[in-house]
Amino acid sequence: MVVHTAVPLGAGAPPVRGRVWYASYGSNMHTDRLAAYIAGGTPTGSTRSYPGCRDRRAPERSIAVQLDGCLYFATESPVWQGGRGFYDPSAPGRLLGRAHLLTVSQVSDIAAQEMYREPGTDLDLSRVLRDGRDASGSGRYETLICPGTVEGIPVLTFTAPWSLRDVEPLMPSAAYLRYLAGGLLESGPWREQEIADYLSACPGAAGNWTPRQVLDLLAERPAGGRPAGERPAGGLPGARA
Repeated sequence: MVVHTAVPLGAGAPPVRGRVWYASYGSNMHTDRLAAYIAGGTPTGSTRSYPGCRDRRAPERSIAVQLDGCLYFATESPVWQGGRGFYDPSAPGRLLGRAHLLTVSQVSDIAAQEMYREPGTDLDLSRVLRDGRDASGSGRYETLICPGTVEGIPVLTFTAPWSLRDVEPLMPSAAYLRYLAGGLLESGPWREQEIADYLSACPGAAGNWTPRQVLDLLAERPAGGRPAGERPAGGLPGARA
């Protein structure tokens, strides 16, 4: 499987022809979790039901991506009992994830559900496609980032309005790290050791989790069903963009 990288935005923003890559670096790397946002329903291990998107079609494609920037953990999730995942595109490093080819309306509706709002209104993407960033609100996942394009199609993801340097990193829980690691295994060609090295080096995890410990978390994953140790959720706590 090929890992795609984004071509930086040029002087002129690419046109939006109804499709974008929605780049997830958190729980929406899992297709069953993403399906609840698109088709509606309650994901495995959650008690929150999602209304779904206006357009309930599955993604046209899903690809592995590597983006410039950094995954870090900060602000405590009351569900996962540890730091949430965020993306800082200005920090040194790399972010691994999965990009789903969706319509603009689907991405808009996913963004609304991330912030516990009713879907139904398309996002204005003009600023993010021009500047690469649009802090459309103060919520944890209301800042739109466009790190570039893949195959001429804009890549979009959500993160916090702040940057890594503005917050104190916070250790993620075992359940959350296990779920992210499982999502990366599902998403791309990365082997378990590379995933363990990557996650254990992210701010918040670094110094608190070793690669060996992350590998042990992966070994605890059951063959199917809810990841071992995952807490029932009243909402999805981690970065799902």
